Amino acid sequence: MQFSESWLRTMVDPNMTSDELAHLLTMSGLEVEEVEPVAPPFTGVVVAEVRDVVKHPDADRLRVCQVDAGTGTLLNIVCGAPNVRIGMKVACATVGAVLPPGADGKPFNIKLGKLRGVESQGMLCSAKELGLPDEEDGLLDLPSDAPVGQNFRDYYQLNDLKFTIKLTPNKADCLSVLGVAREVSALTGSQMKAPTYPVITATIAEVLPVKVSAPDLCGRFSGRVIRALNAKAATPQWMKQRLERSGQRSISALVDISNYVMLELGRPTHVFDLDKIHGGLDIRWGKKGESLKLLNGNTVELDEWIGVVADGKEAEALAGIMGGDATAVSLDTQNIYLEAAFWHPQAIQGRARRFNFSTDAAHRFERGVDFATTVEHIERITSLIVEICGVQGQTVVGPIDDHIVNLPKREPVSVRTARAAKVVGVALDDAQIADIFTRLGLTFAQQDGVFSVTPPSYRFDIEIEEDLIEEIARVYGFENIPALPPIAANTMRIAPENTRSSFTIRRQLADLDYQEVVNFSFVEQAWEADFAGNANPIKLLNPIASQMSVMRSTMIGNLVANVRYNLNRKVGRIRLFEIGAVYLRNNESVDGPLSVAGFDQPKRVAAIAYGPAADEQWGQPTRNVDYFDVKADLEALFAPKKPVFACLAHPALHPGRSASVLVDGVEVGFIGELHPRWQQKYDLPLAPVLFEVDATALQRVDVPAYKEISKFPAVTRDLALVVKQDVQMQTLIDSFIVEKKSNPACNILQVIVLFDEYRGKGLEQDEKSLAFRFTLQDTQSTLQDDQVDAAMAAFVAVAGKHHGARLRA
Repeated sequence: MQFSESWLRTMVDPNMTSDELAHLLTMSGLEVEEVEPVAPPFTGVVVAEVRDVVKHPDADRLRVCQVDAGTGTLLNIVCGAPNVRIGMKVACATVGAVLPPGADGKPFNIKLGKLRGVESQGMLCSAKELGLPDEEDGLLDLPSDAPVGQNFRDYYQLNDLKFTIKLTPNKADCLSVLGVAREVSALTGSQMKAPTYPVITATIAEVLPVKVSAPDLCGRFSGRVIRALNAKAATPQWMKQRLERSGQRSISALVDISNYVMLELGRPTHVFDLDKIHGGLDIRWGKKGESLKLLNGNTVELDEWIGVVADGKEAEALAGIMGGDATAVSLDTQNIYLEAAFWHPQAIQGRARRFNFSTDAAHRFERGVDFATTVEHIERITSLIVEICGVQGQTVVGPIDDHIVNLPKREPVSVRTARAAKVVGVALDDAQIADIFTRLGLTFAQQDGVFSVTPPSYRFDIEIEEDLIEEIARVYGFENIPALPPIAANTMRIAPENTRSSFTIRRQLADLDYQEVVNFSFVEQAWEADFAGNANPIKLLNPIASQMSVMRSTMIGNLVANVRYNLNRKVGRIRLFEIGAVYLRNNESVDGPLSVAGFDQPKRVAAIAYGPAADEQWGQPTRNVDYFDVKADLEALFAPKKPVFACLAHPALHPGRSASVLVDGVEVGFIGELHPRWQQKYDLPLAPVLFEVDATALQRVDVPAYKEISKFPAVTRDLALVVKQDVQMQTLIDSFIVEKKSNPACNILQVIVLFDEYRGKGLEQDEKSLAFRFTLQDTQSTLQDDQVDAAMAAFVAVAGKHHGARLRA
């Protein structure tokens, strides 16, 4: 919302400076983003009149002008502007004037000089030379009643400021100068002076037939016929200035008046060319197959979701958004139909964005516009149209045709004084709150510390008690609320000893040479299909971008995209990790403080490694990272727990270079090399290795427990077993662990390590030899050979029984 300070002060003029006013608005919730002068600084420019113009004796394009600048003597000024003429009122820079900087960035000083031998005692100025917005070429042509000799800055009101306010969506009532003035009046107690205008008496009985077929689209529709206008009339300079300083470009008198009233009162209106309307108007929802050419030149396809204003032939306007080209007013328009309506906000919301544009009207209507003042606002715009475009003795005005079909109900909202005092943090009493509501123009009933407030027709943001508390805090003044430290129970919360923080995991990953990334949880639907085999991902109702339309169920897609991003920037060695949530469907989930019914949101820890295993150096040859490098990192993360790795078929991973991760017999994640199919699809020269595990499993650690340290020497024995090639090493180790727990003779086992694998001569084609090193130790005595032999015999027996293993000869 942009407006000039001088316009605002015509409605409310508090005794404060511009800076104080801007600060006041910002602290009340109307954030002033920018305050800038309407024109750059310059001096020595006055209003002047051209008295005579003759051709320059030595230049075809120059004119020698005699100019009255109010000094008592005529100034001789050489001018090259094509539009200079006798009797013209202009802005004249006298000798000694300083104009705004030019292209070189330096101020332009006006000096006495000669042009082609003729003395020039000043300069006649264009709008551009004074730093003013004006699309016309040549000199700035001032109105004929401009007073000669007056300082041009005073005449043109250039010592003015433009305020730009960033409004929150709930403050639709401040999308007008009147709305901002209401706020300033309430905040300062200054008297409010709303715009006044004469009521135009109807001189004809003509009424355009109107039918509201969609009461859920339009709650009120008011209009009137005006005939015999002069659409070519010039927009008054004061109106042009206010429009320009509000960010609006002057177009024509009828359009300018409509825009002016919208900025002044917050009421978007529309002016139809009456002669282009076929029959009457019907306010209805669009129909499939209809199309409409808009004022901006776009042709849009309509359907039942879009509201329209139609005549007897076709749709003529998008309801509450933009008029149609077919019934647009032009400089040849003589008869108009003036419309002011209340469109239900929910019937306008999202419609303009569907067509990839936004309008001032849609911006206001989708937030809520005063539904009680359509008639008064039509009177305001009628008075301006008759004043500016009316033809004496010819212009006639019809009566206002007001259709009230479905207005919002204004239900009272209650607020408790005690509750407001608790939330705001100030000991407010009933008298203070009553004064605030009175200043805001809110109608209320008071009883026993409770106020029942009926929101006015222009306030769509007051629905619950908290809305009223916000109003109380705004008007009381955020700066007046004391800054006090919070009062709360200061109880130390000791973290469980069997849990480590996510920060600890982050630090460990950073120590392992990984860098943290933070990605959106919204991902491409193709990623879910490729990396998770998820054909039914959780879809977003309103995605922020088409390529971020679903919630991720795995972090692989994000990490692969991160790798591609770095590769495109010539980074060859990449180590990344992320800790975040994934989103899964679960019909058994119920609503809770941190849960949503039907969905799970577990935390995961994921990492990816790409490129060389180590930075290039002389100490070791360069090689690419492989599965075992990342497996070692994952084992370091889980230490002192020992994760177990088992074969896995995962849609994202290489079928022979991937594994599931199990801790205490529970699957907690996966690890592996990216599938060659996705390596090719996502343009990766090398295959990255990655893992994704449950964050809770990583955070859970065993509480330290005392274990007796043996004083006696350990015994090591090697055992080479021949098994079928499909027998996994881990299954053998699992069998040995089970035997240790169930057989007292084997409880002296401390550690088992696989140190060799052999295939080849001496073995069958489907056989392999696995060599294990057993470390045996007792805490009570030195082991004897018979104890060790008994334990080893038991291990050989269990391997043979369960896996068909035999000792290698």
